Amino acid sequence: MSKQAYRISLFVAFFIFVNCSINKQATKVPAAPKTPEIISPEVAVDEDVYIPRIKKDRRDFFPKTEREDFWVDSIYNQMSFEEKVGQLFMVAAYSNKDAAHVAEVEKLVTDYKIGGLIFFQGGPMRQAKLTNRYQSKAKVPLFIGIDAEWGLSMRLDSTYKYPWNMTLGAIQDLKLIEKAGENMAKESKRLGVHFNFSPVLDINTNPKNPIIGFRSFGENKKNVSEKAIALMKGIQNNGVFTTGKHFPGHGDTATDSHYALPLVTASKEHMEKVELYPYKRMFDEGMVSVMVAHLSVPNLESNPAVPSSLSKSVVTDLLKNELGFDGLIFTDALNMKAASNFKKPGDIDLEAFLAGNDVLLFAENVPVAVEKLRTAYQEGTITEDRLAESVKKILRYKYKIGLNHYEPVEVINLTNELNDTSKNALTYQLYENAVTVIKNAEQLVPVKNLDQKIAYIKLGDDDNTKFLSTLKKYTEVTEIKETNLDTVKKQLKGYSTVIMGFHKSDKAWKNHDFNTKEIQWIDEISKQNNVILDVFTKPYSLLQLPNYDAIKTIMVSYQNSPIAQEVSAQVIFGALQAKGKLPVSITSQFPSGTGITTKTLNRLGFTAPENVGMSAIKLAAIEKIANKAIDGKMAPGMQVLVARKGKVIYQKSFGYQTYTRQTKVKNSDLYDVASLTKMVATLPNVMQQYDTNKVNLQTTLGEMLPEFRGSNKDSITFKELLSHYAKLQAWIPFYKQTLDETLKPSEKYYRKTYSAEFSKQVSENLFIRNDYEDTIMKKIIDSPLLAKKEYKYSDFTFIILKHYLEKATGKSLDELTYDNFYKSMGMNYTMYNPLRKFDSHVIAPTEVDSYFRYTMLQGYVHDMEAAMEGGVGGHAGVFSNAMDLAKMMQLYLQKGNYGGKQYFSEKTFTDFNTCYYCDNGVRRGLGFDKPQLGTAGPTCGCVSMFSFGHTGFTGTIAWADPETDIIYIFLSNRTYPDSNAPNRLSRENIREDIQKIIQEAILE
Repeated sequence: MSKQAYRISLFVAFFIFVNCSINKQATKVPAAPKTPEIISPEVAVDEDVYIPRIKKDRRDFFPKTEREDFWVDSIYNQMSFEEKVGQLFMVAAYSNKDAAHVAEVEKLVTDYKIGGLIFFQGGPMRQAKLTNRYQSKAKVPLFIGIDAEWGLSMRLDSTYKYPWNMTLGAIQDLKLIEKAGENMAKESKRLGVHFNFSPVLDINTNPKNPIIGFRSFGENKKNVSEKAIALMKGIQNNGVFTTGKHFPGHGDTATDSHYALPLVTASKEHMEKVELYPYKRMFDEGMVSVMVAHLSVPNLESNPAVPSSLSKSVVTDLLKNELGFDGLIFTDALNMKAASNFKKPGDIDLEAFLAGNDVLLFAENVPVAVEKLRTAYQEGTITEDRLAESVKKILRYKYKIGLNHYEPVEVINLTNELNDTSKNALTYQLYENAVTVIKNAEQLVPVKNLDQKIAYIKLGDDDNTKFLSTLKKYTEVTEIKETNLDTVKKQLKGYSTVIMGFHKSDKAWKNHDFNTKEIQWIDEISKQNNVILDVFTKPYSLLQLPNYDAIKTIMVSYQNSPIAQEVSAQVIFGALQAKGKLPVSITSQFPSGTGITTKTLNRLGFTAPENVGMSAIKLAAIEKIANKAIDGKMAPGMQVLVARKGKVIYQKSFGYQTYTRQTKVKNSDLYDVASLTKMVATLPNVMQQYDTNKVNLQTTLGEMLPEFRGSNKDSITFKELLSHYAKLQAWIPFYKQTLDETLKPSEKYYRKTYSAEFSKQVSENLFIRNDYEDTIMKKIIDSPLLAKKEYKYSDFTFIILKHYLEKATGKSLDELTYDNFYKSMGMNYTMYNPLRKFDSHVIAPTEVDSYFRYTMLQGYVHDMEAAMEGGVGGHAGVFSNAMDLAKMMQLYLQKGNYGGKQYFSEKTFTDFNTCYYCDNGVRRGLGFDKPQLGTAGPTCGCVSMFSFGHTGFTGTIAWADPETDIIYIFLSNRTYPDSNAPNRLSRENIREDIQKIIQEAILE
């Protein structure tokens, strides 16, 4: 066969294939159409008026091919007049309407051969099924469009919501906005959508604009252009077309075009410099299509009653000819009153086409419109060339988007894929870069000193749960719920800082205004207290305030989404810095571009796992292990926390406080952390003693405590003591010697009520004599040493160290720990004897004691010796939650620094995290436990030897690994109801298996 014959045979085969692909519904599993390659030219940006240096048509960005020409011509040449005209219509479709609507749309597809559908309200699964149904009836595959300015959720339930354009307008990192566009495109493409009617290019210079507002990137033309280009690139580079709107500019309007015709009074010269600026920029970057608004623009159209969408002067003369745009041109929805009040259905469609539009969006009566267009064609008002111009353009873009190889939408796993939890990573980044501080007198933010009284007052009528709960993770924050202003002002007199959060609905079209009462509260409280005002609404809400003088700090968080609330709280306490810039002006005091970059303090923050190189999907497997433990009655409930690189990425509570399943475990609940007390109370105080040279590695016990001089423990060194390499016994059951012959607490040692001599509380109705602690210490001093020097874990070490600390400082250990660490670190849920502050219902019970105290232990330490010391032991007694413990572990990871404060030196931490006797089979550091040297030990065996932590008898672990920068906290009350029952939590490696999942979730 000759080369020429071979080429002819290929041509014929392709022609047959094209015709078959149009008339035959595909049935194989969908394959995504090839993503068009975009070629970006160099562009020129003038300071005032944008002047394109290189005029390109869209085909330069989506290169035209011979196959494309052949497909377009072959389809067009086979079409009847009705089929050609049908391509001009994009009809409204809903997936939440009844069968009559579905039948009506289907009839337009089959009988009138319409070219596309724009979907509105509904859900993704329903829309996918309807898309497949309608496409199966179409002779030429349909364009599917949707308004998805902040993602599919603008129209559909059960889909992911991205921030509004105005929120994006505050972000300075364009790559993040491009990434948002990429995500939106992938979701649209997965749903079978070809056109995202976005981005909004309106310059919102009118704060009272009722329909654009937050949908705009802002009031600055360059900011709007840069953000729109980034979003467009993200979308179009990933196989979905964008549509710039609302041409020639809907920003400086005070009327909603859905209800009436807005007036734009700007001169053409002004519009050239402002409103048209982003369009010119976008054209040079390859924007596929434009949507023309329904506006009255007297300086562009001589008849002010003619909407711009129906104006030849606007669509053809300006958009096509002057600006040189040759992409697809859509009308705005023709059912909007700004257009429909001007002409009747049919007439309005004809006028729109004659004006130069290609696609007639949301036509109200297609049959009537077709007849109007037919008559105009027969009368010569519409020429074949004009018809071919639009229809071939439509077909050309259908080819470019892959509709020449149409495949139905795969519905399997659709909703899950559209809501992949990894999307949260980007949303965190977007809000982290958007939150804006516009005033910060006296650098109130970030709040540095946590040793102050902080109050929170909610304004607005929407949810504030995430904001308040995150604030409380940093320090104690009192929510003021009183409704009388005078009463509130009296309550606030003792507070240094007042955070006022203005929370309005995150639903786009809801009212976001302050009411009169709220304005008064802001004014009067700001005159009395240091106020941080944080508005979770569009910036324009601030325009209602009469002045800003008395308010110390003003923050704009833009939206009331949970992630925005969490991010904003982090900025307030310095886990994040504010990076955003106002996209619009709030009076002359805060012009567009205002934004104060705040400082950061190295406190724990919160983000999505992917932002720190972890997999949310893999971490989700933790739940399976947790439920296995609960279902197997290894523990009634638990808290699990994972942090990496200074960010908490997983924090969940599982199960209930007891097996009666009455009280669910919450993240804020407290647990008896047992031996973790050693690491989070006694040890950091000992490290400070070491840091100030009060002790060193060779200091002997006799030097530390005179009562040990001359004893068999006199020469034990500090290093041996903390390494559990001092021949000390594991423990002594001290409590047994205080029981009477009935094995109940003896009256010689206990009383049922408090008195000056019996002031140390052991349990609810039990107090021990004050001097018994001396007896305990005497028994330890007199106890024999083990015969052989080897690793032996002993509670004596930290009982002794508590005694040493209290002698050295003159303070009780609970007071010392609070003063030195908990108070300044914001560990307000960590303390000995928690019932002095918290109600019992927020504390998980530890045991039903049937051998010593004969009561349910809830808020009283389980460890018997610590209880005999009034609940304050060096080795046990602390109650806490996972979040607070993570702060202490982060302090260690940061080698003594937290919240900008150095608690002890890096050298001190390094010295304590060293295994001095590993060669002798001792895995311990100084006070810290370390990974096992053999097969058995406290970890999964998959963490580094640099890692450190501790476990607790009640079913707890706190572990940190400097090598991977990971913190892992697990808290449970596995001892409930019987601490003497087999420890199945340990035997079945529940804590270790979770740690293994954490390690496997590391992506980088």
